[in-house]
Amino acid sequence: MKKTFFLRLFGGYALIVLALGILVLIFSHAFEKKFHLKTLVQGLEDLGTTIQPEVIRLYEGENFGQLDSYVKDLGEKINTRISVIDLKGKVVADSDSNPKEMENHRYRPEIIRAYSGKTGKSVRFSRTVKEKMLYIGIPLIINGEISGVLRLSLYFEEINLWFSNLRRNISLIVLSLIILSLFVSYVLSRNISKPIRKLREAAQKTASGEMNIQVLIKEKGELKELAESFNSMTERLSQLFDDLNAQKEQLMCILQTMEEGLVTLDNTGRIIFCNDRFKTIINNSSPEGQFYWEFIRISEFKTIFAKSKKERKTQIEEIVLDEKVFLCSANYLETRHEIVITFHEITTEKNLEKIKKDFVVNVSHELRTPLTSIKGYLETIEGLDETQKQYLDTAKRNTERLISIVKDLLLISEIESDEFKIKKQDVNIKDLLLRVIKIFKPSVEQKKLKLEIDLEKNMPEIKGDPFKLEQVFINLIDNAVKYTEEGTIRIQAKKTNSNIEISVKDTGIGIPEQDLPRIFERFYVVDKSRSKTVGGTGLGLSIVKHIIHLHKGTIKVESKPGQGTAFCISLPL
Repeated sequence: MKKTFFLRLFGGYALIVLALGILVLIFSHAFEKKFHLKTLVQGLEDLGTTIQPEVIRLYEGENFGQLDSYVKDLGEKINTRISVIDLKGKVVADSDSNPKEMENHRYRPEIIRAYSGKTGKSVRFSRTVKEKMLYIGIPLIINGEISGVLRLSLYFEEINLWFSNLRRNISLIVLSLIILSLFVSYVLSRNISKPIRKLREAAQKTASGEMNIQVLIKEKGELKELAESFNSMTERLSQLFDDLNAQKEQLMCILQTMEEGLVTLDNTGRIIFCNDRFKTIINNSSPEGQFYWEFIRISEFKTIFAKSKKERKTQIEEIVLDEKVFLCSANYLETRHEIVITFHEITTEKNLEKIKKDFVVNVSHELRTPLTSIKGYLETIEGLDETQKQYLDTAKRNTERLISIVKDLLLISEIESDEFKIKKQDVNIKDLLLRVIKIFKPSVEQKKLKLEIDLEKNMPEIKGDPFKLEQVFINLIDNAVKYTEEGTIRIQAKKTNSNIEISVKDTGIGIPEQDLPRIFERFYVVDKSRSKTVGGTGLGLSIVKHIIHLHKGTIKVESKPGQGTAFCISLPL
């Protein structure tokens, strides 16, 4: 059974009161017994001192009969046994018995001590009167010498009777105090526990959802202040819950009217919450409480769920459901151990992208033949003056630029195609880089640039397409040479863990910080006027990025205007 605060508090008080009462009884009885015995002994000593002169007078005159009559009369009056013993232990007078019939007392404890000149004391059983008694032995000194012993004694039965009366009185007093203390403890416990019980009941009602609870306590003090604080807290909680409910309704309204589908899954894949758009996507009106694979049976979604749960970071993946393309974004909620996934439909965008790609491919194919013909006819023209030759050179240069753009467009369209597969074989990165560097040695020497090559020895081979990788480094080194007027171009390659790291660094014009996120986009050119001068198409870095991704690698760029640019590539072994 659950103990209430009142029972615990009153039980604590009662335990303390009872413990103190028992301790008082134990110690008071022991103290009173010791004190009373001491008082009795002192009384007997005082009595002995009082009658000692008369006893000595009769004892010295050997009037033993008269002495025996004296102690009998006196013992009867004062209810005390009085005995006189000589130095040999013989009893010469006794108030309760015939001395002649009594045995020798020489070896009684109180007698032995009295013979030594000190007052003897003993509590023992008397073989003469067959009762337990308290004895006091006082030496009788005549002419400076011990001549006998005056012994006084009390019956222990009378002492015990007195002790019993005293204990009974003390016990009654202590019992009365215990009852009074328990009553006071009960009143105090009730006065303390009653407001606490009210607060507990109010707290339970508040926990169950009742916010309009007020606790009224009349007594002043900390409990009243606590009740007032509780009332203020419930008022504030009620206001906060109202605000929270309003925000929740607003959030639910927003989530339900979103164009994107939204679903919340637990760690097992069970659907906890979803909006109306998600229900439309999976064509089910009540998926809550069921597992996602009952409605979405594609491996891409399973992968994004598993990766988000394992890596606990945002995962983005394209999936196709019922011929519609969705961009799925999964986010792991650390505090709730749940995964929130949004479905953004990009079917229209993907179709437009496909149309644009097809258009670019078709236009590129259509342009390649006439541009090649134009270039051929331009190269056959002869017999022109200087001015006409300048016009012809300009036409040739722009034709070559158009042919380069068409080639790059065809290449990037090929790479981005779903059917495109790289032809993997063993590739020695060091040999590949040395072949590419030879291509650019004339242009490097022409611009008087410093070329530094740092290739680690005995680098392991990787699996890749050597022609596509060669194109990557041709693009990067070509850009470094084009955009560096003076300084150094440094090419470095080394093995790190399970990757090969290749970097191409230059001390050229650099790239502004705001342009760095976009340099891998198609046709994006940082400096359009300079790009026209050096012949850039804006497709080279886009091609580089696609080729690196096809090899499951990564590419990063760091640059500062006026200080140079560094491209860092990581390829898995």
